[in-house]
Amino acid sequence: MAQQRQTRYSRTTLATLQKLESLELAGVKALGKPRPGKPTAPSTAAKPAAATNSSQGATTPAIPTTPPNQPSHAAAAPHTITHDSPDIVRQELEIVEREVAACTACEELASTRTQTVFGVGNPQARLCFLGEAPGADEDRQGEPFVGRAGQLLTKIIEACTLTRQDVYILNVLKCRPPGNRNPLPNEVSNCRGFLDRQLSLIRPEYICCLGTIAAQTLLETDTPISRMRGKFFDYRGIPVMCTYHPAYLLRNPAAKKDVWEDMKVLMRKLGIELDKAAT
Repeated sequence: MAQQRQTRYSRTTLATLQKLESLELAGVKALGKPRPGKPTAPSTAAKPAAATNSSQGATTPAIPTTPPNQPSHAAAAPHTITHDSPDIVRQELEIVEREVAACTACEELASTRTQTVFGVGNPQARLCFLGEAPGADEDRQGEPFVGRAGQLLTKIIEACTLTRQDVYILNVLKCRPPGNRNPLPNEVSNCRGFLDRQLSLIRPEYICCLGTIAAQTLLETDTPISRMRGKFFDYRGIPVMCTYHPAYLLRNPAAKKDVWEDMKVLMRKLGIELDKAAT
């Protein structure tokens, strides 16, 4: 037994000497003593803690965060804003509006626009109307839906016993495409972040998409508007009604009755019963 202990101690001493020789060759002259103090608790910052369901004692995974260096369309700040703070919502929207005004991501649009067209209406609106892009009148006045199609939209809103001040009106693009052409895919992509931030700040109860481009962009689908109209879809937990664009109604007046039926369904969800008379 004594011989085994001596052998074990000899091995330990040899290992210690070898370590000291290695340190000496590396230029280490002395080893510092650890400073006395309270032990440091292990850090938990690297891994999010799991949430515990107190009623059942079960542990559920923590909500994942956005990976670093990867942009996210959904802004975090709006989640702390409630409909009890309209001034804060308005201020946050103004910040986004200034960013839009300074945007030059789409060279052609930035070089041909008179001004950007952000949005108009109640920042606490229960209902948002979403179009595709500003036209010539909107580009000149800086407000969405003020031309002939906009005047028809105003009549539709008023027929629903609302006003433009009760709702919020915005477009997918914030700049007018030259010649009122359809927005290009890269233009839609460049503006998508602004659109998502607007909607996350307003947090409407319902969204009404006007026309193919608005519906397909918001819902990220290629389904034709004729198959989407009159139905509800989902955008981040918000019900979305799709219907024809007022400009289409100017070219095809017979489709007004379809839009009116869509509006009656939508208003019923909002607790508003409309007369059966058409607009």
